[in-house]
Amino acid sequence: QILSWVWGRRAVSFSEMTNLPVELRDRLDMEFRLSSATPSFEARSSDGTIKHLWRLRDGEQVESVLIPADDRVTLCLSSQAGCALGCRFCATGDLGFTRQLRTAEIVEQYRDADRVSVEAFGRTIANVVYMGMGEPFANLEPVLESLTVLNAGFEFGARRITVSTVGLVPGIRALADRPEPFRLAVSLHSADPDLRLELMPVERKYPLGDLLAAVRDYQARKARRVSFEYAMIDGVNDSAELARLLVARLEGIASYVNLIPYNPIPGRSWGPSPWARIDDFRSILASAGIPAAVRTPRGRDIAAACGQLRLERELTGAVR
Repeated sequence: QILSWVWGRRAVSFSEMTNLPVELRDRLDMEFRLSSATPSFEARSSDGTIKHLWRLRDGEQVESVLIPADDRVTLCLSSQAGCALGCRFCATGDLGFTRQLRTAEIVEQYRDADRVSVEAFGRTIANVVYMGMGEPFANLEPVLESLTVLNAGFEFGARRITVSTVGLVPGIRALADRPEPFRLAVSLHSADPDLRLELMPVERKYPLGDLLAAVRDYQARKARRVSFEYAMIDGVNDSAELARLLVARLEGIASYVNLIPYNPIPGRSWGPSPWARIDDFRSILASAGIPAAVRTPRGRDIAAACGQLRLERELTGAVR
């Protein structure tokens, strides 16, 4: 009965469990807790996107985003409070790293956001992506445990869960070791190692060649297509030459490339690539047989890219 309330009905307190004796509910409430975060801010975009800041028990704040489409709702959740990897195009990196999230703090984002999804969109979450604040594989054990809880506890299908990484090879190999068919996405952003190092310091520890070797191993074991994320930054990584280099790097990998117009963040002079250049980049990939799509920016009016809302509110003094 307790588990049916926790997993099936998304209970946030023992007092909701009305088919349990009052004495048992009181005892459970003394011994355990079902919530470790409270919503500190909610923003709703004109395009339907809903972003939350969740305040944890120690005062830290993390973000999650609900993204509605025609027939589904996707949740983007966080795995760390801040991030230590310092990718230059990411607002979370500007916040610095504070601490790892516990398994419960990761899973709770799903449970609470699912209740919001039903209220706002009339449907439950269809897909979960670990693409919010933090690098999932830098918090490996809690992330792997949270995958188990979502899949085995909440009975959320493994094929509907994607873990995104900037390229931590041990994490990719750990995901490949799992029996469940969880999906993998890789934040690539450049097929040129020198440029990638400028954009993503992780390239120094896990070079592009090692990263793609791990991806090939994952694919050989899981027989699943891998998604690659590529932020299109005007005049930085959007040339036709880099598109052709990307084609060469992905040879032999069953892949799908998401081209993401860069979301400007405070303190950067960068802007998104022009639409015509993005389309040229996509056409080069498509002509080589690599499926690619341009991800429509969502929630820009509410700073919906990872880390942006918290950074924006800290800069304006709205977060304490």
